[in-house]
Amino acid sequence: MSDRTFLDWPFFEDRHRTLASGLDAWAQKHLAGIDHSDTDAACRAIVKALGQGGWLQHSGAMDGQLDVRSLCLIRETLARHDGLADFCFAMQGLGTGAISLFGTDAQKQEWLTRTRAGEAIAAFALTEPQSGSDVANSTMTAELDGDDYVLNGAKTWISNGGIADVYTVFARTGEGAGSKGLSAFIVPADTLGLAIAERLEVMAPHPLATLEFSDCRIPASAMLGDPGAGFRIAMSVLDVFRSTVAAAALGFGRRALDEAVERVSTRHVQGAPLSDLQMVQGHIADMAVDVDASALLIYRAAWTKDSGAPRVTREAAMAKLFATDRAQATIDKAVQLHGGDGVRVGMMVESLYREIRALRIYEGASDVQRVIIARQTLGALKG
Repeated sequence: MSDRTFLDWPFFEDRHRTLASGLDAWAQKHLAGIDHSDTDAACRAIVKALGQGGWLQHSGAMDGQLDVRSLCLIRETLARHDGLADFCFAMQGLGTGAISLFGTDAQKQEWLTRTRAGEAIAAFALTEPQSGSDVANSTMTAELDGDDYVLNGAKTWISNGGIADVYTVFARTGEGAGSKGLSAFIVPADTLGLAIAERLEVMAPHPLATLEFSDCRIPASAMLGDPGAGFRIAMSVLDVFRSTVAAAALGFGRRALDEAVERVSTRHVQGAPLSDLQMVQGHIADMAVDVDASALLIYRAAWTKDSGAPRVTREAAMAKLFATDRAQATIDKAVQLHGGDGVRVGMMVESLYREIRALRIYEGASDVQRVIIARQTLGALKG
């Protein structure tokens, strides 16, 4: 049984505690039977189940107000139970985040109604082959042609690529150089000129793809926000969801700690449980500290955003950097404490070991988070 005392922290309201306990009970009942042998089919089944359970109502907001604490609690809980379930929930939120925050009423009605019900799958198409985390260096173009925009270029490492029904796409419309010339668009997956160039296989199976846009024509009404506002839109979405990546890492780390405690309490060496060994106790202590410290950083960032802060760039970067790096260390210790079983396919800690690594890369790699934190800190000191 995972530690739940953190729910008593003043970051949370009673509705958050109810949400966490309700989702935990739901996950125990509904996620255990999901067949993961076909990743695409599993994602579709999980999205449908999350929609029917009402949990995807939190992934999008008709009123433009996303509750970050709820998003973090959901991701932490799902990650503790099933990494793919966390992925499915996260991408519904990230994929439609720009619609929630900047969409018109018509855009929200068309897409959020479907994604929150689990009837459509969403994706966030920002990364390009040559730019990676350097969003301002994006080269994909969207040229105005009458009442339409024509998109040309490529996006890669797109989660839900190949199974999504709708993509939020960022392209250069040319209002200015660098970050000032990007705009955001809603692109249905069946739009002529949009193709899946390659499906990408990774160590923890998730649907990923490279997308190609060749004279892909969409109506001007598909733009999100104003022309040239794409960079600000993308950063605003990441500002919300970066903390939730940290929460997913926390869920993985918390599960690893649970598995380690169970292992050392029941595994005997020379007639005594492993937990009697002081070196083992030291590992457990380090894991527990890292879990709690991560939770404090994550829910500080989420509470700060929910309290009305316009941006939580520094807080979210700190949470993501620390939580993902320390979850990696926590899971590594859990693998070590399991001995040979730790690297055995099918064991929970082996699965966690594969799941955690990507979180230190996507939505801003750890080194990028260090740059963000340093710049924010130095800027504050100069100011």
